[in-house]
Amino acid sequence: MKMKSFLRACVLGCALGTFGVAPVHAETLRVVSGSASTPLNVPMNRAVVVESDQPFSELSIANPGIADVTTLSDKTIYVLGKLPGRTTMTILGADGTLLSNVEVQVTPDIGEFKERLKQILPGENIEVRTANDGIVLSGTVSSTARLDRALDLAKRYAGERVSNLMTVGGTQQVMLKVRFAEMQRSVSKNLASSLAMRGTVGSGKGATGVASGTGNYSASGAVDGVFDSGTIPVSGSSGNLNLGFTVGNMEFGVLLEALESKGMVRTLAEPNLTALSGQQAKFLAGGEYPIPVVDDGTVSIKYKPFGVEMTFTPRVVDGNLINLEIAAAVSAIDTTVTMSSGGFSVNAFKRRETSTTVEMRDGESFAIAGLLQDDFNDLNSQIPWLGDVPVLGALFRSTEFERKQSELVIIVTPHLVTPTRGEALALPTDRVRLPTESELFLLGKTSAKPVSGAAGEVARQDFSGSYGYVME
Repeated sequence: MKMKSFLRACVLGCALGTFGVAPVHAETLRVVSGSASTPLNVPMNRAVVVESDQPFSELSIANPGIADVTTLSDKTIYVLGKLPGRTTMTILGADGTLLSNVEVQVTPDIGEFKERLKQILPGENIEVRTANDGIVLSGTVSSTARLDRALDLAKRYAGERVSNLMTVGGTQQVMLKVRFAEMQRSVSKNLASSLAMRGTVGSGKGATGVASGTGNYSASGAVDGVFDSGTIPVSGSSGNLNLGFTVGNMEFGVLLEALESKGMVRTLAEPNLTALSGQQAKFLAGGEYPIPVVDDGTVSIKYKPFGVEMTFTPRVVDGNLINLEIAAAVSAIDTTVTMSSGGFSVNAFKRRETSTTVEMRDGESFAIAGLLQDDFNDLNSQIPWLGDVPVLGALFRSTEFERKQSELVIIVTPHLVTPTRGEALALPTDRVRLPTESELFLLGKTSAKPVSGAAGEVARQDFSGSYGYVME
């Protein structure tokens, strides 16, 4: 009896050495002749021992590439899984009768995969199953980043034969709040002068004139305006001063032009847009400008959008960490630049845009773009030699100075949001109700009393400061 056990151990050791498999605890399946056999599940690169209730004389496997078999005794079979798949093992008795057909299914080894999954992603509710020759993952994970990690790990064991039935829990909708703020300041100063003189000799009149400056007004205009009227006109709106005087037989006319202008422009836009994680959303508040396009004598119209534009794709990476791929732009029609062709006149566009990818948490803000532009130019023109004379040379010079400053900042703030009931949301139109004819014509009211409810309570508030459509 001891010798028989020793021989079995030797045969088993030879079989393990032949297939090059590390020793494992093999499962055992009992096959009873004359009854339907239970399907045999064999993990890949692992072994299962099959025991028959009767001695067999012949053993065969339909596809040796999927599983390999060897006999340990006349009643014991050693089955080793090689590749994922399904095949059939046939067992024949001593007289050639069929003892049993055993269905052998080799599946990926999910036991080790489950252990690694718990080590790498602890606390995640992920269920692992086998289907045919692949792995099926189901359950709920906390973020898309953890879902990607689980899929990457599953591909290490089953390659591309991985089915993903997992869902991502938590909030997966992102509202992006973008603030465009731009300030433009400009200062220009202009100082110019012109001088003319006229003299009489005897009974006739002769005129000699000397003019200086390159302003918008000529010396002859100064002389005519002063000499003909005999007065001293002053034009404050355009910064002009005409002065005339007489010295002996000589008459002098002086034109002084001094102009200073200042301006400031403030531009502010705050578009808000909500999108699902991983999906692109677009926003445009503005209009479309028609541009004629001539092709082989045929004129067609192409529309170019302008205004506040925004396109962004949010991705909730992990918890409240949000990855944002955003493109934002502010454009307007520039009437100072015009192109004319074929009887059509088209204006240019002023456009400020940015495109970037940032990562931040819920409620945090990022200044994704900033521009500080400072343009300065001055011009000094004069009559040669006369403009270099001290003090009096100012009458023969024209000086211009101009400076423009522009500052632009774009700030983005993402928020994780969830839907709410429609009654909890207020619209700008809820605060105003159209007046009746008597209220409009007799009382002169452009709006009636607000309706009752939440919208009415909001409408009765004192909006003495800045207010509008606000979402926090």
